[in-house]
Amino acid sequence: MNGSWWRGWLLQTLSTLVLAVCLALVLRWGVAEPRYIPSESMLPTLQLGDRLVVEKVSHLWRDWQRGDIVVFSPPPALLLQGYRPDDVLIKRVVALPGETVEIRQGQVWVNGVPLTEPYVAQPPQYTWGPATVPEGYVFVLGDNRNASNDSHVWGFLDQRLIRGRAWVRFWPWPVQVYAALPRWEGLYEANTT
Repeated sequence: MNGSWWRGWLLQTLSTLVLAVCLALVLRWGVAEPRYIPSESMLPTLQLGDRLVVEKVSHLWRDWQRGDIVVFSPPPALLLQGYRPDDVLIKRVVALPGETVEIRQGQVWVNGVPLTEPYVAQPPQYTWGPATVPEGYVFVLGDNRNASNDSHVWGFLDQRLIRGRAWVRFWPWPVQVYAALPRWEGLYEANTT
């Protein structure tokens, strides 16, 4: 074996590694990224320590939907409470722009109709609203309604802060798919018709 073979092999190996690292960075930055659940605010749907893949692209061709579990950067009110800009939170979208949301009698109401929410840990023990979600915002709540720092505490979420949607829980087993790509229709729908 001569030196030129080793140089060729080394150059090919290094180029493959550089390409793999660049591809991984592009995918993580723009397409999907792994996340873990650091709190109990999404119980019983998501457990403390669950590992998820968050997809970041479907919002380019469809709007956020009621029932989407979204990962987002802290809104200004949470930054004032001491959250860091690089922190992330995870909650469920329950009301969309232009909808009127209210929490009363242990129930979330959208446009005067109670939501059917089989994923909630316990009914909320608080009241909120009614208020109309402004354009460009959504109203998000944790599934563990009485132990979640969410829109009922700090207000509407600017959609520009949303980083992506929970797609797949890959740990612990078994794998749980939260959203089919490219569409996520009918999984968690409100009775608002």
